[in-house]
Amino acid sequence: MGVWELLLVGVVIVLGLAGVLVPGVPGSWLVWAAVLWWALSDPQALSWGVLVGATAVLLLAQAIRWGLPPRRMRESGATPRMAAYAGAGALLGFLLLPVIGAIPGFLAGIYLYERLRLGGHGPAKAAVRTVMRAGGWSVLAELFACLLIMGAWLGAVIWG
Repeated sequence: MGVWELLLVGVVIVLGLAGVLVPGVPGSWLVWAAVLWWALSDPQALSWGVLVGATAVLLLAQAIRWGLPPRRMRESGATPRMAAYAGAGALLGFLLLPVIGAIPGFLAGIYLYERLRLGGHGPAKAAVRTVMRAGGWSVLAELFACLLIMGAWLGAVIWG
């Protein structure tokens, strides 16, 4: 697979990551489709292993999401800008503290947005709790799964 095709797969994965944060967009399935495209274009044991792992991670994330309460993000006051802060925080956390850093990064992104919007620590902390109860855990589970898949794909492309 050439550099341009790999770059295009990476762009689709990034679009899928952004799609996780947008209601109604099948972001996790875009990420999976990009990995499928890569595995079919570059049929090797490593690429098929990443595809099987991605499938298992996404199915596990879907099972976790079904066990969580339904999303009611709009009712909690969540905005697209807050989703952008949360997504950026999760991505930065994932890169700075590999894998596990996505969780505190996601929470920190929401907290930063609410702190800037509301002005104080107490109201921002309460707003984070409200958002997470209204479906934030569901979004975090799906985003974390997609970040894991992105990391596996990137590792396979760079070191495989």
